Amino acid sequence: MSRITLALLAAVVLLASCNQYEKTPTGFAYKIHKGNSKELLKQGQFVKMHVEYNLPAKKDSVLSSSFGRIPVYFMVDTARMSKHSFIEIITKCAPGDKVDFIMNVDTLKKLGMLDYNEIFKQKDLINGKVEIIKTFSSQELMMEDYQKELEVEKNRETRELKEFAAKKGAKVQQVGSGVLVEVTSAGDLSAKIDSGKQVSILYRGTFLNGKKFDGNMDKDSPNQQPLNFVINSGSVIKGLDEGIRLFGKGGKGKLYIPALLGYGPNGSAPVIPPYASLVFDIEVLDVTIPAPKPAQPAAPQAPVAQDKK
Repeated sequence: MSRITLALLAAVVLLASCNQYEKTPTGFAYKIHKGNSKELLKQGQFVKMHVEYNLPAKKDSVLSSSFGRIPVYFMVDTARMSKHSFIEIITKCAPGDKVDFIMNVDTLKKLGMLDYNEIFKQKDLINGKVEIIKTFSSQELMMEDYQKELEVEKNRETRELKEFAAKKGAKVQQVGSGVLVEVTSAGDLSAKIDSGKQVSILYRGTFLNGKKFDGNMDKDSPNQQPLNFVINSGSVIKGLDEGIRLFGKGGKGKLYIPALLGYGPNGSAPVIPPYASLVFDIEVLDVTIPAPKPAQPAAPQAPVAQDKK
């Protein structure tokens, strides 16, 4: 078969494949693979599903995916149907259905939903898939299910981190909500880190593959100023806040932080990908009690009216 004939055949197959997709008024292309249920999703129902987005133009094409992780939960609200997304066609789906879809970056740009950047370029397409798992009649039932899935994910991440640390020969202990801590030197435990105290640290943050993403510990770090924060103030990721409490002034070690105690399912684009477990090398420079905040002047009170006699 000649190259021309093969090219024509490929074009015909591609065209036939494209024609299987339907389109919404905004140009959102979709194809629904029906499951066993005929009960379409309705207004007010709570839905559990998996969603994945990928960018075929990129080498590492997956932008985000809940498959194999915590599913997505939401309430069907026909009054707030997002344009140019699978939410446009959600009421055409039933539990057990699977959907393939294509979104146009230029259209999303026109709708004000994203801007062109180093990830999304002009004329790019975003491919995706959805799997409708089940529905719930109430928010309480949905939240019960979510908590179960959350516990499964926590256990998975902690197990994977323990296996990772074991391969490295690291002697770790689990603290807090699941952080693994390797203590090289505990430091001065008379100046132990605890809730409300301010710490000053040097750190190096890496992914499990050893690639560095942030830090102030190395000579080539753009910022070599110590990181200062108050414990339990919510100013750093939970895994760092919890794991560093095993140390005192002068302490050194490593923290192995599960994704859910780091940047979670969403990550922190463009540096931290979704569901990224992290490793922090840390050195505690100082532990102090933060100075109290200056008292704010009290608001003036309204004068009490005097009875006229």
